[in-house]
Order: sequence, then C-alpha cells, then structure tokens
Amino acid sequence: MAQQQPVQDEPTIGKLVVDAFDDFGTLLRHVIELAKAELKVSVNAGGMAIALFALAGFIGLLSIIMVSFAIAFFIAMAGLDIAWGFLIVFGGYVALAGLLAFLGYLKIRKVKAPEHTIAQAQEIPRALSGHQ
Repeated sequence: MAQQQPVQDEPTIGKLVVDAFDDFGTLLRHVIELAKAELKVSVNAGGMAIALFALAGFIGLLSIIMVSFAIAFFIAMAGLDIAWGFLIVFGGYVALAGLLAFLGYLKIRKVKAPEHTIAQAQEIPRALSGHQ
C-alpha cells in the first residue's frame, strides 16, 4: 500500500489558523480605525453642542437675573419700597432652593446599591477557582 502524499496546493491546518488570525487582526485594526474616525466626528459635534448648551445656560441665567429685577420693581410699583421688593424676590428664591433641596433629598434616599451585581461580582473569583 502506498501512502498518499499531501497535495502541495492545499495549505496545512497550521497555515490556515495563522492566516485566520492575520485576517482577524487586520479586520480588527480596520474596525478600530473606523471607530476612531467616527468618534472624531462625534466628538467635534458633541463639543459644539456642549458649547451651545453652555451658552444657552448662561443666557438663561442672565434672563433669570433680569426677571428678578423686573419682579422687584413691580413690587415697588405696588407701593412697597424697592428694598422690600428685592428682599421678597430673594426670599422667594431661598424658598425655591429649599424646596428643590428637599425634593432632591427625598429622591436620593431612594437610591440603592446594585445588590444583584455586587453578589454576582463576589461569585466570580469562586467560579474561576473551580468551586461551584
């Protein structure tokens, strides 16, 4: 019986595995390059959006100051001294800040630790060591 010799045109399993890893590495590099390019565009757009939001917030803050002055002067037009008008507006803002702080306190009391995630994370070392 004669043993058949492998055909030289057919690659070996080792060569196929090496080629597959090379192709996978090339594919991964191209995916990373694509992600970098997309992120660069997203970061530029995001940076512009953040700047616009900051500017809108600043203008909103200025408008709150202006409306505060207007309210104080309307109170003065009703017959109180201008100082009392500003003091009433100040008191309203302090009351609003207190209410918002209280509501924030009530919401933060409802925040709980991720108990299931912590329990699962504590199981990982035991699972890796082979103990079920």
